[in-house]
Amino acid sequence: MDIRQLQYLAALAREKHFTRAAAACNVTQPTLSGRIRQLEQELGVPIVERGQRYIGLTPEGERVLKWAQAILDNWNSLQGELASIKGKKGELVGRMVLGVIPSALPMASFLTKAMNARHPSVDFTILSHSSEEIIRALNDFSIEAGITYLDNEPVEGLMRQELYRENYCLFVSTEHELAKRESVTWFEAAQQKLCLLTPNMQNRRIIDRAFAAAKAQPSPRLETNSILNLMSSVRSMGLCSIMPDYFKHAVGALEGVTAVPLVEPKVSHAVGLVAVDREPLSPAIAALFAAAKTFKPH
Repeated sequence: MDIRQLQYLAALAREKHFTRAAAACNVTQPTLSGRIRQLEQELGVPIVERGQRYIGLTPEGERVLKWAQAILDNWNSLQGELASIKGKKGELVGRMVLGVIPSALPMASFLTKAMNARHPSVDFTILSHSSEEIIRALNDFSIEAGITYLDNEPVEGLMRQELYRENYCLFVSTEHELAKRESVTWFEAAQQKLCLLTPNMQNRRIIDRAFAAAKAQPSPRLETNSILNLMSSVRSMGLCSIMPDYFKHAVGALEGVTAVPLVEPKVSHAVGLVAVDREPLSPAIAALFAAAKTFKPH
């Protein structure tokens, strides 16, 4: 058994498709399949349900996967620690994979900036995930850390560091009748032609609870899992949307769009960095949390 076999198994479980898993590992599909069969023979248990296409893992395979993910996580931490030893004293080298809720994507760059100020040789892969996907990905070691809500849904058992608070505005075209208002109530917002994130997004669940508190029942004209699509729909379709207030400046000035603060109720949630709390803590995660304490969203 070797690390490569475990990497292939983890990729197959993640991609749920032999060809995609092979592509993710930069090998051919026969190579990936052959190495996993080899792993089955070495361990003496069936790992993959056999069929014309990927069906899933056997019960034994699920147990093997859990161990494989733990071994790979420790392997990656070891590689990072050795890289820092080989390099300049205290310098971290490598790539970190972060899962980020869609509403926080514009803010993630401030964290990576803070990290690179201290450790310029660390690279990043940023993935857009729902809050539920972040928890799953942390538990299966497919990401190293996440940026998600801290006080809205459970993040027990995780290290956490607050980065900022998320407040909400109604985004409308500058020609809209509400554009010049100092504030808009959630009840008033519910009467507008809205575009919102899809219900599986935690940001949407927050918004739905605010509407319920205002005894309002909106009927969105458009739902999407893309914040960029929300912004585009406000500008091109004349719809209204509810987004965090920092989206006023997230990608530069929004020409033709105005953000009006939402009140009654006033809604504010903490967003922060999370990671699995384990010993020993990888140097990269420790450094990322140290950088998070210097986070400045500007």
